[in-house]
Amino acid sequence: MHISKLQTRLDERKAKQLYRTRRIAESAQHVEMLIDGRKLISFCSNDYLGLANHPQVKQAFIKAANEYGVGSGAAHLINGHSKLHHQLEEALAEFTSYPRALLFSTGYMANLGVAQALVGRGDTVLEDRLNHASLIDGGLLSGARLMRYAHNDAADLERKLASRNSGDKLVMSDAVFSMDGDIAPVKQLVASCKQHDAWLMLDDAHGFGVLGADGKGIMQHTQTASEDLPVYMATLGKAVGTAGAFVAGSEALIETLIQQARTYIYTTAQPPAIAAATLASLQIIQQQPELREQLNANIKQFRQCAQQAGVTLASSDTAIQPVIIGDVEQTVALSNKLFESGFLVTAIRPPTVPEGTARLRITLSASHTPQYIDQLCDALCAA
Repeated sequence: MHISKLQTRLDERKAKQLYRTRRIAESAQHVEMLIDGRKLISFCSNDYLGLANHPQVKQAFIKAANEYGVGSGAAHLINGHSKLHHQLEEALAEFTSYPRALLFSTGYMANLGVAQALVGRGDTVLEDRLNHASLIDGGLLSGARLMRYAHNDAADLERKLASRNSGDKLVMSDAVFSMDGDIAPVKQLVASCKQHDAWLMLDDAHGFGVLGADGKGIMQHTQTASEDLPVYMATLGKAVGTAGAFVAGSEALIETLIQQARTYIYTTAQPPAIAAATLASLQIIQQQPELREQLNANIKQFRQCAQQAGVTLASSDTAIQPVIIGDVEQTVALSNKLFESGFLVTAIRPPTVPEGTARLRITLSASHTPQYIDQLCDALCAA
């Protein structure tokens, strides 16, 4: 492909207001940030509990880096699997009430690895139409037939499961949908999978640490037993505030992933210091429920404030609060106005979301003050 053709395509994206650029953060991850040389209040981070810059988490990282160095040196199956990695896997298994847990370097790699290890040619992967790109790509790369059911429509899933009479079946869904903030109908998914002898995997990237009385995620929130959810995945770079991901499940599942998940076998393990920081963060999540309480209070305040300001929100009770504009140009313009007013709120455009549903994706944190939330609502109203 000639460079000129690439440039033409880039120019076309710019003309459609779909060209993406990166802003440069010049401070630690927090609600108050220095970005592109400007002091801003961030309302677009996934650091839901404010742990990414927490003193205890940072200290654990520094201590481990001094002891274990910076890099892990190799993949887990070579010599990169440290004592800290192993301790974290054991802690995550205990916290989620599963026999075992397995660390992955990213959530994307976890989703690709699970699909590729469990199904292949002759099998079927069934996915919610609004699933995260990593789940969709996992299904595509597995070699199985990919079928997509209507968003949060258990009846449509039921029909599609019933139509598949051969091979293994794997149902994959976000637990909390990253662009809409709504929650999957877990009980119905469990029932359908049991009836049709299908695997069920939930990606709890945006629920782990914040949903449930103890922050144990979607299972606690929906009172679902681990036995009913054979494959549980969550990321560590959002509410936990560090990096990486894990899959929890049975002994047989985890051993299968160790033997067959290419994204686990053929990549360097995350630095041991990340595992140490995650252990510290997990301890905070268990010992400080007031962080979740503050986050939930902030969600409630924002929804009430937005309603009073005449801002139409999607139906979400989670930290993800999208304001759907529809038109791409208007969405980008509104995001830029908010930036000029001192707020970082990202414009989300196709293909990340379906055509006609461009939006501002507002995310709340336990670290946001009531004043910041009121000021954002005023800015939205003024824009």
